[in-house]
Order: sequence, then C-alpha cells, then structure tokens
Amino acid sequence: MRRILWFRRDLRVDDNPLLNFEGEVFPIFIFDTNILSSLASDDRRVSMIYDFVRDLKESLKSIGLDLKIFYGEPLEIFKSLELNEFDEVVASGDYDEYAKDRDIAISQFLHFRYLNDTYLFKPKEVLKSDGTPYLVFTPFYKKALSILKDKEITPHKRALQKLYNYDYSDSLSLDAMGFKKQDFEYDFKEKLELFKTKIVQYKDNRDFLNLDATSNLSVALRFGLVSIRELYANVKDIDASEAFVRQLIFRDFYAYLLFHFPLLQTQNFKGRFNGIEDLEKFQRFCSASTGVPIVDAGVRELLSSGEMHNRVRMVVASFFTKDLLLPWQWGEKFFASYLLDYDAASNILSWQWSAGTGIDPQPYFRVFNPYLQSKKFDKDAIYIKRHLKELQNIDAKHLHSEEYLLSADIKNYPKPMLNHKEAAKKAIEIFKNGE
Repeated sequence: MRRILWFRRDLRVDDNPLLNFEGEVFPIFIFDTNILSSLASDDRRVSMIYDFVRDLKESLKSIGLDLKIFYGEPLEIFKSLELNEFDEVVASGDYDEYAKDRDIAISQFLHFRYLNDTYLFKPKEVLKSDGTPYLVFTPFYKKALSILKDKEITPHKRALQKLYNYDYSDSLSLDAMGFKKQDFEYDFKEKLELFKTKIVQYKDNRDFLNLDATSNLSVALRFGLVSIRELYANVKDIDASEAFVRQLIFRDFYAYLLFHFPLLQTQNFKGRFNGIEDLEKFQRFCSASTGVPIVDAGVRELLSSGEMHNRVRMVVASFFTKDLLLPWQWGEKFFASYLLDYDAASNILSWQWSAGTGIDPQPYFRVFNPYLQSKKFDKDAIYIKRHLKELQNIDAKHLHSEEYLLSADIKNYPKPMLNHKEAAKKAIEIFKNGE
C-alpha cells in the first residue's frame, strides 16, 4: 500500500505509530494558513513549530525517509496531489471542531485512517458500565487506572518503509510565511531527565511558584516531541509518581469530554449565566493592569513568554470569570492567543471548570481569593516581583493585602480595580440565580 503520513501533533521519530506501517510512504507536514492567518507576525509559537518541523525532517532523513513541508490550506494541498496514487492518509486524530471538520473534508477525497497517539486512551475506551461517558473525573480516573494496570504500554516498532518518489527539497522560510524569527530553545529530553529526579516532590511542591517543581513537559506533549506512552512508562514505576500520572489522566479526561460533548467548545454545560461583556474590564485584564499582583504577574508572564504556571492559570481564570464576570470564552481565546502549550481541550475545559459551567466544574460558589492564593503559594512574592518589576521595592506582605493595595499609592502600578470580597459575593448570587 502507499500511504500519506500526515505529521501534526507527533513531531518525532521514536515511538510514532505513523512509522508502524509497511510499504511506500509520503511523510508530510502542513503549515495551515487557516490557522496562521490569524496570528501576529511575531508569534513565538510559529518559530517554535518551524524549528520542531525542521528537526523532524532531519530525523526522518537519518532513517532513510524525508518530510515534505507544505504551506497552505490543507484541503487544497491534498487536492493538488495525485490522490489516485495513494490508498489512504494516516494521521493522529484531533478533537476540536476545526480539526474534525478539516479531516472530514479531506476524507471525502481519500480514505482517512485515524490513530490514537496524543492521549493514553482512545475516546471510547474508558466508559461506564452502561456504555456512556463519565461526567465526573474521579470515577473516570479510577476506571482509567484499572485499565492501565492491564494495558500493555510498549513503544511502537518502526516498520520497513520505502519513501515515495517526490521532490522533498524545501525552501520554505518563516519570512516567506510572513513571520519573524523568535528566539526559543526547548530540550525536552533534558527536561524529562530532570523531572525524573524531582518527581518525588511533585505532589507537595508543584503549586509553589518559587519552586521549579512542575514537569515543564507540556510543550513536548502538545506537539508530540515525546509520546504520552513513553512519558508514562518513564515515570509510572517511580515512587510518588501517582500525582503526576493523575495529571496525565486529567489531560485525557478533558480531551474525552470534548470528543463526547463537542458543544463544550463554545457553550456552557451547566448554568445559564454567560458572563457580562465589558471591553474596558477585558482590556485592563489583558494589559496586566487589574491592580491585583498575582493576576497581573500571571498575565505579564503569559505575554512575555507564552507560559503561565498552572496554579496561576486557575487563579487568573477565577478572577476573570468570577470577580470580573467576563465571559469564559473571552478568557479562553486570550490564553489561546499566547500559550506555547495551547491545547484546545485542556484550555477550554479548564476555563469551563473555573467558570463553574462545565461538565465537571468547580462549584460556582467557590471563588479563588487571589490574595490568599498568592500569600500561600508565593509567600515572599518572588514570582510576583519577577514579572512585575514595578513592585520590587514593596514588602511582600503588602502584595498579599487587598486593604493595603486599595489604600496605597504605588508608583507605576494601579490600585485594584475592584474589592474582591464584594465581587465574590456578587458573583455567587449571580451564578446561583443563573442570571
């Protein structure tokens, strides 16, 4: 058989099911203009992916294959090929609305074989006894763990493949696509080895902002630089790895929910309240000028680096949806514009969780107090001061005090735009009544 191997979220050679098919193959990657057209010319993610794809091309060449890199609209690119020469296209499935519509359109012209590579489980692998999907994480997690105990997690073996005769020469540059080169370095192998040495402290330390206790592997998982199987196999037998494995399964759960309930991408599952559109509040949030240090530090980190600590993401999302009462969809889109590790399912369902509108949400009456959160997880304000240089000379205890911030005049930093206690009380009433 002759197959098109479409690399997307699996930019690696090791443990890649795309390389598990014998026969003649045509490996491709597409820089999708439907996605790129909405991005700024200095979007660091394009530079990052460009480097990952170039590395993939070299890795494929080292095993006797190659990679044809296209730039354009995927359906049109497929139409431009001699599709009658191929038996099928093989790719790992995506669950967001655009990806599914794109793949369905292409399947009208060529048989489309989906692979499950991005997650530990297939979308219909973890179901209740009656065959319906779980709606709550804890029972999903318990069922997933029971399946994992009997599940053979082994790397995919590379098959004997012959490269399809095509012109694989490549002159596509970032400039040609309308993007500027951004500095970016990401050595996931180094990060994986480092994480294996600190995973024992992961459960206790991961939320503290002055400690580098997280895996730092979200980008690697997002683009498939490492397979989820390899990562799980590397950590599952390490003492105290359960907390991290739980997070890997949580990642599966969110993708699972988006697969079974696609309307979650844009619509509430619970509650009628859809937020209040307020462009002035939104602009202050997006410009890191809310006057709430932990929130502004998180937004500043996102804008400057494309990263944000997970604990801070929860605090920021709670402030956005509960204190500011802004639509969670606006916040989700804002994160999507900057996060290096942006994953539609994880981002969308996390925002729905914070807003109390999702399938397995944080209860509407639980509102994160940003000052208590920063005091607990950034006691010495190391994280806050790292990203908000204008607060360098302010005593850390004051940065966790709403009373102080409301009364003090701090040079080049605004007063809080609202009183948290009052805002939280208002939010609870609104969500309770479903206004």
